[in-house]
Amino acid sequence: MTTIPTIKLRSFNQLAPARDDLIAVYSDVRAELLHLPNYAIPAFTERLDRHGNAPGWAAVLAYTDDGEAVGYAYGNVIDSDDRWWKRVTPTPASEYTDRPAVALKELGARVPWRKTGTARRLHDSLLAEYVNEPYVTLMVNPAAGDGKVQRLYESWGYWSIGTSQPSPESPVLTVMIRPTLGRSSLA
Repeated sequence: MTTIPTIKLRSFNQLAPARDDLIAVYSDVRAELLHLPNYAIPAFTERLDRHGNAPGWAAVLAYTDDGEAVGYAYGNVIDSDDRWWKRVTPTPASEYTDRPAVALKELGARVPWRKTGTARRLHDSLLAEYVNEPYVTLMVNPAAGDGKVQRLYESWGYWSIGTSQPSPESPVLTVMIRPTLGRSSLA
């Protein structure tokens, strides 16, 4: 890990106060992909606005001491009828879908804050917002970072349960899951 200036994490349960910072950081984090339809700013803002109105939406942003947003994570609660689960192949086990789960929709850090533990702090802080959901699920492009991003999630305790292509413009994503923080197994 590289040493980087300190950051402060700030949690949000409403989209409006975080929206501009989320878009700004996303634009920087995904800069090399913005030419692709699925990653373009209009596609992201449409998803962000839809997700921001979903049940249990929460976000955590990382800020420098001078107030610059440098990383973000956000998600929401999904239940068994959510389209998230309906697009997963093969159909996920009911163990994962029979109770509400957290869907980690986005996680990213600007380049200077990568490999500093910032992404993990954002991840863990976001999951701390959810105390009733036994699992957290995410979708990752298996090609991201030549597979490094998926391996990072595996090192955080996630495992693959299938694939999903959320839209025709999206790559086929690996769907991963793990218990939420503090749960090594379910009772």
